[in-house]
Amino acid sequence: MSALTGSERLKHPVPVRAAPKRTLSPGRTAAYVFMIVMTAVWLVPILLAVYVAVRPLASTARYGYISLPHGGLTLGNFTAAWNQGQIGHYFMNSLFITVPAVILTLILSSAVAFVLSRIRFRFTIPLLMLFTAGNLLPQQAIITPLYRLYLQIHVPTFLASSGLLYDSRLGLIVINVTFQMGFCVFVLSNFMKTIPDEMYEAAVVDGASVWTRFWRLTVPLCRPALAALGTLLTTWIYNDFFWATVLMSTGSKRPITSALANLQGQFVANQNVIAAAALIVAIPTLVVYMLLQRQFIAGLTLGSTR
Repeated sequence: MSALTGSERLKHPVPVRAAPKRTLSPGRTAAYVFMIVMTAVWLVPILLAVYVAVRPLASTARYGYISLPHGGLTLGNFTAAWNQGQIGHYFMNSLFITVPAVILTLILSSAVAFVLSRIRFRFTIPLLMLFTAGNLLPQQAIITPLYRLYLQIHVPTFLASSGLLYDSRLGLIVINVTFQMGFCVFVLSNFMKTIPDEMYEAAVVDGASVWTRFWRLTVPLCRPALAALGTLLTTWIYNDFFWATVLMSTGSKRPITSALANLQGQFVANQNVIAAAALIVAIPTLVVYMLLQRQFIAGLTLGSTR
């Protein structure tokens, strides 16, 4: 049978077969159902907080929090939360604690991870295990000795007005850096091991020092991992409330999580204002995630194939 010419193909087009329909397997269906349920579990409380934050207190007090709005919605709770909770003041406190803590953690963790992954010596594995094991230590287990230690360590007054690590922003920075370094060292060391050895061998041949290999070769290649860790660290340190209450006695020095506690009275609490304050407090972490979203998602999978 002779091949069809171009004009004949137009008169007799070849039928296109429809793509076979993909059927969902039970496992895939269960995975979709699980993801939908978990998404709802995360979104429902947030949506409820938004709904409560825009309702007047009189409406929720009379009809309950889960009810149709009566008397309209209002943004006055956000203004009241900002003024009553002094959120601007406490936000600056969190800024002075979170930014130095995140930067110090990333710098120190990357340096330690470089030593453990690229410099061969006898105690490489034990040291990596030590840093990793630090993540397994419950914070509550060291409250008493750490509290007494903070009362004994004196620091210059230009670093802490109290003259001690206790009741100072420096103390919170130190404890956050200490507890977050273990996880960061573990992640960065695994990522640095995926960098080809030939790059370091070529750098050594060119006469590059250890510092040059670390700062000019390794750190630029670790930017996605550092961005991912920076996003996580910002969220964890910014939302910390435990150490702020244990290691700081002056309320005006505490981070922004204390602003929410200040809105809670001993016997009466305006839950509408508290919900509005919680939403305002969550904005900075959302902004950080949106700015570093691409690097954060890419950094989560880096170093996982070796």
